[in-house]
Amino acid sequence: MSTENEGNAVPPAPSAPPVPVASPAASPQGPAPDASAPTAPLPPVPPGTPGAPGQGTAAAVHAAAGPAGQPHAAGPGPDAQQSYGGHGPDAHQPYGGPGPEGSWPPPATPSYGDGAGGAGAGGWGSSYQQPAPKPRSGRGGLVAAVLVAALVAGGLGGGLGYTLAKDNDTSGSTTVSASDSSASQVKRAPGTIANVAARALPSTVTIEAESTSGEGGTGTGFVFDKQGHIVTNNHVVADAVDGGKLTATFPDGKKYDAEIVGHAQGYDVAVIKLKNAPSDLQPLALGNSDKVAVGDETIAIGAPFGLSNTVTTGIISAKNRPVASSDGSSSTKASYMSALQTDASINPGNSGGPLLDASGAVIGINSAIQSSSSGGLGSGQSGSIGLGFAIPINQAKYVAQQLIKTGKPVYAKIGASVSLEDSTGGAKITDQGTGGSAAVESGGPADKAGLKPGDVIIKLDDHVIDSGPTLIGEIWTHKPGDKVTVTYKRGGDEHTVDLTLGSRMGDS
Repeated sequence: MSTENEGNAVPPAPSAPPVPVASPAASPQGPAPDASAPTAPLPPVPPGTPGAPGQGTAAAVHAAAGPAGQPHAAGPGPDAQQSYGGHGPDAHQPYGGPGPEGSWPPPATPSYGDGAGGAGAGGWGSSYQQPAPKPRSGRGGLVAAVLVAALVAGGLGGGLGYTLAKDNDTSGSTTVSASDSSASQVKRAPGTIANVAARALPSTVTIEAESTSGEGGTGTGFVFDKQGHIVTNNHVVADAVDGGKLTATFPDGKKYDAEIVGHAQGYDVAVIKLKNAPSDLQPLALGNSDKVAVGDETIAIGAPFGLSNTVTTGIISAKNRPVASSDGSSSTKASYMSALQTDASINPGNSGGPLLDASGAVIGINSAIQSSSSGGLGSGQSGSIGLGFAIPINQAKYVAQQLIKTGKPVYAKIGASVSLEDSTGGAKITDQGTGGSAAVESGGPADKAGLKPGDVIIKLDDHVIDSGPTLIGEIWTHKPGDKVTVTYKRGGDEHTVDLTLGSRMGDS
């Protein structure tokens, strides 16, 4: 629905098109007027006409599900550091926990795109608000006038046409009517988008989270098992963590109260459970995100701007995209992922919803979008520009199973504190860890592998590491106990070493 000219006065439409006056061959008053000249002057175009280009090249990545919010970079100053294995209140953050409040991610960092984060400043996923009327432009007023004139002319022509047809209709009708079967009864062939959507929609829910103070937003989730567990994003349910209210509504309108089983801020994954869950739940089939290829078709289901049960399509645009997402508030730590990138339209309210492959299997959880810094839809929220990011389902499945089992997330770690600056050409091990602790944890995986402060990790297995946050996302695609190969630089020389990842439980 366009509101471009809403609130603008519309010039009165002429009752009939102007009739051009033929110019005499020669006129004593001077040359004949130009026949192409307008019969009336166009209204002046006031300054500040809408439609100016976006604000520079800076962009922000937003998660797809919390309250409405203006995109902005997550985290404070450039000196923040993070160490694997946990996080602390100071400028260092241990890897293995949620993102620090440091300078990384830079201004181009994804922020949450659904409905968590409060109803005030807003995060993704808040209810849609009617955009405020934009200033009237001369061009807009002219377009409105032309439209009205066209409608008047169209109405006149239609009336005449009907009258003539009525008076001269001496033959039988040649129109052909469709059969009585409605579109809803037409079966769509397996493998078509319509067929996939019809099978998947009944297993998706629109989640509403509300804090004890009444703040909250809207996101999406999908049925994980027959016991009533629903998988979604952590930032979708964050408002309801401390005694808030959660509800989940299915496409058929059935609404259930729900409770949080567990949530992982670092992974941005959460599991909720329906109260009095129905016995006929149909979990969505889980695919294999490791087998996804660039160019594969994708189907996203969610509630963009509160529009539940919305289906959009696209392709896999890239794999292993290092992304840190946040709602932009100083109190929220970033989440890290090695994401699947898709151009399927993802907007505020899509967070937590399934990203499906062409067969209908879940290959990811829609979590963040990259968006231009100019807001949209009247409430400061930015919309999709074709850069969406999803948590690979192989990682999300492992996290969800841990949350169902213990209620707490388990993070893989290397036991080293690394700089979060993005200009080090890799993940540089800092000279000092969190709260004055050692940068390399004594007896930890990095220590056993011989890593030292000042070393710069440039590869993890075959994946290039260009910064500390990229290293976090890659490590968290693994499970504790996995063996990885680390390539690092020391004093200009390149070295390679194998190590076994450790573990840390919980977000704190």
